[in-house]
Amino acid sequence: MTWRTLLSMLGDASFVGFIPVRNVDSAREFYCGTLGLKAVEQTPVALVLDACGVSVRLAEVQEFRPQPFTIAGWLVSDISYTVVALAKAGVPIKRYEGMVQDQQGVWTAPSGDRVAWFSDPDGNVLSVTASAS
Repeated sequence: MTWRTLLSMLGDASFVGFIPVRNVDSAREFYCGTLGLKAVEQTPVALVLDACGVSVRLAEVQEFRPQPFTIAGWLVSDISYTVVALAKAGVPIKRYEGMVQDQQGVWTAPSGDRVAWFSDPDGNVLSVTASAS
């Protein structure tokens, strides 16, 4: 078996996403309490969530610096409703200089997809996207 054959098997394997956090307990409050993800397992250094069948591991990292780009996102059917729900939950939508965002903070991509960004308590940039198709 070649390495390419072995690697092609990853296409059939379940994906696990990782999000670095400073504190697993406060991250649990946000991701489960505010965003509604389900906790599957918690260890002293990580919390595993179920995001609609995809495992997301919130990994506690001592020396952490959030990145200025999106690290995780969700596809939603109604972005306006989602943005309003986030705002009501106390999660502000990020605005970026030089990007044309509507009153809700939603940007329309050239493809027609609509995107809004927000941050978790650790400053990780997250997004919601409504597909144009």
